[in-house]
Amino acid sequence: MTQVLIAGGLALVVSILLTPFLIRAFSKQGFGQEIRVEGPQSHQAKRGTPSMGGVAIVAGIWAGYWGSHLFGVGIDGDGPTASGMLVLGLTTMLAGVGFLDDFIKIRKQRNLGLNKTSKLVGQLVAAVVFGVLLLQFRNDDGLTPASPNLSYVREITTVSMGALLFIIFVYFVVTAWSNAVNFTDGLDGLAAGTTAMVVGAYVIITFWQYRNSCQIVAPEPGCYNVRDPLDIAILCAAAAGACVGFLWWNAAPAKIFMGDTGSLALGGLIAGVSLTTHTALLMIVLGAIFVAEFLSVVIQIAVFRTTGRRVFRMAPFHHHFELGGWAETTVIIRFWLLTAIAAALGVGLFYGEWVAASGGL
Repeated sequence: MTQVLIAGGLALVVSILLTPFLIRAFSKQGFGQEIRVEGPQSHQAKRGTPSMGGVAIVAGIWAGYWGSHLFGVGIDGDGPTASGMLVLGLTTMLAGVGFLDDFIKIRKQRNLGLNKTSKLVGQLVAAVVFGVLLLQFRNDDGLTPASPNLSYVREITTVSMGALLFIIFVYFVVTAWSNAVNFTDGLDGLAAGTTAMVVGAYVIITFWQYRNSCQIVAPEPGCYNVRDPLDIAILCAAAAGACVGFLWWNAAPAKIFMGDTGSLALGGLIAGVSLTTHTALLMIVLGAIFVAEFLSVVIQIAVFRTTGRRVFRMAPFHHHFELGGWAETTVIIRFWLLTAIAAALGVGLFYGEWVAASGGL
């Protein structure tokens, strides 16, 4: 547990101290955000606010993860693991895709960066590399970082996808979650606060998996066959700390935006965590706000292309409420409350399954 606390604390400090430096540096370089003209008019005042603040989040995650292993040697775990480094690698690769997207927006002074094809190719490469490596690195107990079986709160051994279908599934999961967090990042502090709660819930889940680990290939009632649960808990704590540190400066009125650098990275992180902890379907509950934001965009596009009419005033649907007269801070706080409820429900479902599986202990 000490390493988990060290990771969160270090990430928080690095993120909260690095962000104001980025604000000054990006402001000096003129790295300001462009705003959609069709969006809420109150957002036009945000034009020119520094973007690419996700650099501070990713730096915080790196510092928290590696710092916990450096300063916590011999306390809990056995050092960095394949699972932790693979999820961190996926996070960093998607941060790179997002950084290119942000940089193009800034240089060309427009709200569109990489085209859809280029962004999807970047996500495809990151997801395929990640998916292939997830089935490698078998430890002494025969466990790999992820399993080709579908999972809810643990593996569903009766639903096996096979290696090829699993890699396709990983691509779908990584693309869906990275885009979902990207869509959510439209209001000051919304994505950072929401992600902090989701990964905070995962700290609880993964530490519980660590304390009740089977370390065998076939899962048994009351325990978990996750390869590296403690290391994933450390990574989640680092992500939570980095998001909270960034939120200090990103809360309304935001002094900096995370941009695609941060949103794609955080989406990749929660996708990776859900796969390496065998909780792919549970993530739908924990990240319910991300799911709703993603679906609002899909529904809006599908209905408009087929009928020419709009379901929402604007998608993603946090803008729907703004255009309906809600203040931005009202939308943010209510979405945070819904996220807290979803996270609590997800942890409750996870724990409830363990109680039932272990005979009510």
